[in-house]
Amino acid sequence: MTFVNPWFLAGTALIAVPIVLHLIMRRRPRHFEFPALRLLEKRHETNQRRLRLRHLLLLALRVAAIALLAAALARPSVKLSGSWGSQEAPVAAALVFDTAPRMDYRHENRTRLEAARELGSWLLAQFPADSQIAVLDTRPGPAAFQVDRGAAKHRIERLETAANSQPLVRALDEAVALLGRSDLARREIYLFGDLARAGWPRERAAALRSRLAAMPDVGVYVVDVGVDDPTNSSLGDLRLSAEVISSRTPLRLETEIAHRGLGGERTVEVQILARGTGESQASQLVPQRRDGRTVALESGQVAPIEFQIRNLDVGTHQGWVEIVGQDGLPWDDRRFFTVEVTPAWRILVAAPNPADRYALFLTEMLAPTQLRRTGEARFECDVIDLGRLANTALERYGAVFLVDPTALEEDVWRRLGDYVSAGRGVAVFLGRNARSVESFNRPAAQELLAGKLLRQARRPDGSLYLAPRHLEHPILAAFRDLAESVPWQLAPVYRYWQLDEPAGGVHVVVPFSDGAPAILERPLGRGRAVTMTTPVSDDPNRQPWNLLPVESWPFFMLANEMASYLVGSKDRQLNYFAGQTVTLQLDPEKEFRTYVLAPLDSDAPEVRLTPDLRRHMLTVTSTDDVGNYRVQAGGIASGVDLGFSVNLASAATELDRLSDEELAELFGPVPYRVARNRHQLEGDRTMQRVGRELFPLLIALLALTLGLEHVLSNRFYRE
Repeated sequence: MTFVNPWFLAGTALIAVPIVLHLIMRRRPRHFEFPALRLLEKRHETNQRRLRLRHLLLLALRVAAIALLAAALARPSVKLSGSWGSQEAPVAAALVFDTAPRMDYRHENRTRLEAARELGSWLLAQFPADSQIAVLDTRPGPAAFQVDRGAAKHRIERLETAANSQPLVRALDEAVALLGRSDLARREIYLFGDLARAGWPRERAAALRSRLAAMPDVGVYVVDVGVDDPTNSSLGDLRLSAEVISSRTPLRLETEIAHRGLGGERTVEVQILARGTGESQASQLVPQRRDGRTVALESGQVAPIEFQIRNLDVGTHQGWVEIVGQDGLPWDDRRFFTVEVTPAWRILVAAPNPADRYALFLTEMLAPTQLRRTGEARFECDVIDLGRLANTALERYGAVFLVDPTALEEDVWRRLGDYVSAGRGVAVFLGRNARSVESFNRPAAQELLAGKLLRQARRPDGSLYLAPRHLEHPILAAFRDLAESVPWQLAPVYRYWQLDEPAGGVHVVVPFSDGAPAILERPLGRGRAVTMTTPVSDDPNRQPWNLLPVESWPFFMLANEMASYLVGSKDRQLNYFAGQTVTLQLDPEKEFRTYVLAPLDSDAPEVRLTPDLRRHMLTVTSTDDVGNYRVQAGGIASGVDLGFSVNLASAATELDRLSDEELAELFGPVPYRVARNRHQLEGDRTMQRVGRELFPLLIALLALTLGLEHVLSNRFYRE
């Protein structure tokens, strides 16, 4: 037990006052003369015992009243667990602030971070002298105690939200580790946040509980500055049809808009940066509205939104999708994007005579006749006879497709190998014309193919089909949202080539339903070669090897994805999340020793970067701020002008709050306290430091004692 005002205990000496008064004012028996002396003496003894009992009861009540008053003024507290000591003893305290973007939610003209900073500054002044204080936030970085209280206050005042914020649970783990290195007996952790579910991932809860359980004397306080019923409209993650597209195809942008709070209409627009038209704006990028949608939303509703942007010129285009107007949280109102527009990719299709008949199905998949007539086909297919392959300038094409090839000269295989090593792509569709197995198994051919040909495997019952198992490969990216609904079994495969053990580095992209490899990839230099063990050129009316080109819409998608992959459109990533490392592929023919990185959506200064000339790459690690970025070198006319975008993951701005049950489940048996204002925080701190105060109980007992004393004294003295 501890006392806030122990000197008041001296007041218990006043209990002598009622004792003295009792001795002085005690009533004495009166003398009467009665004839019946024996009866009076017996009555006299009974009265004396009753008077003595009454006086003792009043004395006890008066003594108890004085003792209770003195004890109440001393403010005793009982602490049944935790560290003992005076309330003014130094404290090792860690103040952990959630600086996730959602802490910028504004309510009652204050952001949640401003409310947390205000409470943190007040709390800082309450710590005893010589306390060790650390101010942490959820940005990546080391944890350390501040030099003094002034440095801690300055740190709190300068806290800002950050796009690359980590979960609050992870910062709490760092705070526990820091307090474990302190030599002070009393240690406390204060977590300032909005109790959003995104800041408390369940997968880290077990490790947190074990760490806190190892330090049972640490007091944990959760300071809730969140809003129970926020009102906000938000955009989901932005999805592009492709990050590198042909100038003949539209850019498709997909996202969702979610709303909570009072319903209403919200307008979503697409803005794309373009060069200004005036003389003063000729070198500036000015946003231009390209499309818009108005959506009526109710609370809790999520609506999909899709835009198609056409007629984009060749080059790098940047912009954003945004919700027009303002709401409580601006972070999730805008999603940035970058897309590279190239001329239509030229693909060389080489096939045996008659080449047009062999290449018909493949060219119709890649460049349908209707799209070629309207100028919207993203591929240009040049069909040639295999015999002309040796004299064709391959460097003019983005990829080469060999459709059911016959035996080729070794020089042709070597040319194709050099073409792939330079960073291009080749696809070989093996079919009935691979009769000379030895020619395909020669070293020059095996530099490109996925393995040696063994024999033809037959499945005339039609039970064999393509059966992708994993969709991680870029060729299969378009099927990820379709999950298990793709009807591959509708296009049976009747015959395919069995390969010997695949060469080193070969990866099976798509197997058959029996596990045999159907599509394999072999990296070679900076490019890649794809081998398919069954053709795409057979007439379905003449004992075909498969029905892939005529019965399977999934194979239509697969062929286009394969062509996009081989021309390199899937290699370039131009859109990132905050905190990710950006890697830009450089043109070997246009490389400079220094590049300038400039953010387009903030006042941050330009940064000079040095490329990796050996690997033809430029790496950017400073992606902490969201927005569009431009990378330039060598001037606008003949230099390099690249771009990329950095976005905030939609999960980082989710405002859904933890329930009391979920929070209790996260902490488990570890004791913690939740406070939402200064009064609650002060009460929780007092409870943790000095225990449960007995003042209210003592005052209640004092009032009861005085009431009993008053009632009994009036009754006794009246008699």
